[in-house]
Amino acid sequence: MTDASPPRHYERLARDYPRFMAALESVAVSARELGPLEEKTLQLVQLGAAAARGMETAVASHARRAARAGATPAEICQALLALATTIGFPAVAAALKWAEKYLEE
Repeated sequence: MTDASPPRHYERLARDYPRFMAALESVAVSARELGPLEEKTLQLVQLGAAAARGMETAVASHARRAARAGATPAEICQALLALATTIGFPAVAAALKWAEKYLEE
């Protein structure tokens, strides 16, 4: 798997819009602190949302983050496959391709 460094585009946004990105990070931290869900579960939820929106980079990012939080490749794939009846198989197949590309690295 790849290193934990953020994508270059994210780094550029953080450099160009530091106050905005800090506020966004604060929202993310607040959401994590709200309740009982563990980080792995939160990342799998965000993975599903990214897949539903067809966001290739976000799918890869949340697959990576879920793995770092303890999700196995099988759990990541199951989370995506479970979306088939909600977002459709073509969207799931694309998300699996994006996630598996990361998982194979």
